[in-house]
Amino acid sequence: VPRAYQQKALMTGIVLALVMRGLFIGLGAAALAHFDWLFYLFGLFLVYTGYRLVRPRHAARDVSENRLIRAAQRVLPVTTEYDGARLTTRRRGRRQVTPMLLVMVALGTTDLIFALDSIPAIFGLTKAAYLVFTANVFALLGLRQLYFLIGGLLNRLVHLTLGLAAVLGFIGVKLILDALNDTGLPYVNGGRPIEAIPDIPTLTSLLVIVGILAIATITSLASGRRREESVR
Repeated sequence: VPRAYQQKALMTGIVLALVMRGLFIGLGAAALAHFDWLFYLFGLFLVYTGYRLVRPRHAARDVSENRLIRAAQRVLPVTTEYDGARLTTRRRGRRQVTPMLLVMVALGTTDLIFALDSIPAIFGLTKAAYLVFTANVFALLGLRQLYFLIGGLLNRLVHLTLGLAAVLGFIGVKLILDALNDTGLPYVNGGRPIEAIPDIPTLTSLLVIVGILAIATITSLASGRRREESVR
């Protein structure tokens, strides 16, 4: 995306992501209110997601590989050139979709994939749907500024992936322990809650998460400094 139009593309993608996250949060809150066993499923999913973060991965895919984008390119007439910030343009007397529209759709739909682990993670800290949605609103609105502020810094945070994996694993385990403490399982302890399992307060969870991210940041910067010194 041309730099002059990145702000508009990002803001539109954020608005689309907010709408989709709102629907996802509403459905998730309603499901959790009726099916307690979903807490165990969410917890296991977060632990598995943390494991996948530290597992060797293939090279990152290009935005053009988004399935929805590929489907749109097959169905809609798409031009390969931008026409300012316009979503459609006329080429040879024919109305065509510009890459700007595809980028906005990709931003909104790709965010929903990230929401599959971030929303269960925040449900592990609070069960209040309005707090979950408010936290997502602030996170996404802050993304617009953070994208341009720390975009170049992310390459230096080499241990950030390990930190995020540890955070997801911690919240996943907390979610499972809280569920065992509150609801229990039919085949464990006669289906009664296991009161011996410690309750992890929200403040403790916050301190653990901040501590993990701080350690990941400090070790990343220290590792980068050592590499720079070795090159000299």
